[in-house]
Amino acid sequence: MHALDVAASLTTPLLPDDYLTYLNPLWSRREPRGRVEAVMPETADAATLWLRTSPGWKPHTPGQYVRVGVDIDGVRHWRTYSLTSVPGRRDGRIAITVKAIPDGIVSSYLVRHVRRNTIVRLAPPAGEFVLPATIGEPLLFVTAGSGVTPVLGMLRALAAFGPLPDIAHVHLAPTRDDVIAGADLRRLAAKHPRYRLHEHHDDRRGLFDPVALDALVPDWRARPTWACGPAPLLDALGERFDAEGVADHLHIERFRPVVAAAGAAGAGGRVRFTASDRACDADGATPLLVVGEEAGVLMPHGCRMGICHTCVGALCGGSVRDLRTGETTTGDPDDPPMIRTCVSAAAGPVDLHL
Repeated sequence: MHALDVAASLTTPLLPDDYLTYLNPLWSRREPRGRVEAVMPETADAATLWLRTSPGWKPHTPGQYVRVGVDIDGVRHWRTYSLTSVPGRRDGRIAITVKAIPDGIVSSYLVRHVRRNTIVRLAPPAGEFVLPATIGEPLLFVTAGSGVTPVLGMLRALAAFGPLPDIAHVHLAPTRDDVIAGADLRRLAAKHPRYRLHEHHDDRRGLFDPVALDALVPDWRARPTWACGPAPLLDALGERFDAEGVADHLHIERFRPVVAAAGAAGAGGRVRFTASDRACDADGATPLLVVGEEAGVLMPHGCRMGICHTCVGALCGGSVRDLRTGETTTGDPDDPPMIRTCVSAAAGPVDLHL
């Protein structure tokens, strides 16, 4: 019998893991955790948090994100943040960079109120917004606001192994002072001649138009492009790349789900949460995650934007509409499909096994 199995038989009903976490919360084998060791301000509303991870933490790929579980007023909230540190550090630390958003319970707490030694829960790194293993051609990054964070992780990792390759980087921010990690980006540009940083500050130049790429990066059509930022920017870039016949060059990371046009919204309907014995009426535009929470149902949730596949439930009956694409999914009591409640709305009466 394995040593851990023997220990488990002796500590029942608790597990050895339960005792280990009393000695050191980071020793949990079942649930990765992190300890906040430093909070470094980046701008007036953004900060980088350095976290000491549990032993055996799996290094991330630059550009990936991590789900972070934070206990606030007795309630655990999960949110998703990009990793901005070089992977596989010897000290076992990782960094996430967080921007406080209006009415953001978790982001405001992490930026302004979290204290050193606070323990947070962590999910393994995930995400496909990453660079190819081998970079053989010039690249283009287009970022705005906190959308710079996954690209910041990429740049730091590349710079850790030598001179940066041919990269043009267009970054948008309201003002120069609002550029997250602005000093780091400017130092990289000064040190690496092939990395060209183009800052666009709205207070001086107005809103950015993708047409400006022609002047800033004349060969942008030939460059594989990674873009992250607000939906209007990403939509405009998508239209421009599509119009130029180079849509396959554009790789996009969205921090918020794309919501289909209001005119395509379903009629809504009565939503029954069968496992919780709750029911309520819902419109055709509100995510079922929010509907359930407002009805007092304990809803599984993670990033709340359709990325992490944690906000899921079994659709036993009725139909739901994907708020990003407008597509409809119909339930089946015998073989219920799993839907993401954070990006699905009622398209008529709905039965969810939650």
